[in-house]
Amino acid sequence: MRMRHQTPCPAAVGSYLTGTSGLVREGAEMHCPFCRHPDSRVVDSREADEGQAIRRRRSCPECGKRFTTVETAVLAVVKRSGVTEPFSREKVMKGVRRACQGRDVDDDALNLLAQKVEDAVRGTGSPEVPSNEVGLAILGPLRDLDEVAYLRFASVYRSFSSAEDFEREIEALRAHREVSSTS
Repeated sequence: MRMRHQTPCPAAVGSYLTGTSGLVREGAEMHCPFCRHPDSRVVDSREADEGQAIRRRRSCPECGKRFTTVETAVLAVVKRSGVTEPFSREKVMKGVRRACQGRDVDDDALNLLAQKVEDAVRGTGSPEVPSNEVGLAILGPLRDLDEVAYLRFASVYRSFSSAEDFEREIEALRAHREVSSTS
């Protein structure tokens, strides 16, 4: 789990894993952002970001000050080269925004699409997902959002090399539209 502080003072970042007995500390200790004491006591824990994070209110046993941490599970994307990088909703939006260029798609719709993609990828339950799974998770919501943008994205993602590739994808779009309209 990644720790992100909401206090103005920088602090050490701890990494946590969910274990059978709760949270198990891994790596760096959680230091107080005020006095740098290497320990803190959890006063209150609540879900945040619709269950995607845990907000903890902590108290330092040394100076007595309180601070808040937000813990989120780190989701890693494994690229084709084998390099691993953190999942980036902004990167999803950037790629989709390129496909939507010149289309009537607003930022709210892109934010919602990126959230759907992140939810789908996190829904796999795996802490690491291949980059092609992220691409696949983009295709469905993008098809529902804007068919032209979908074709643009799919043509790059699936490496279309001929007009026949486009024709096949357009036929698949039409078939999906028919199935969607009858349901």
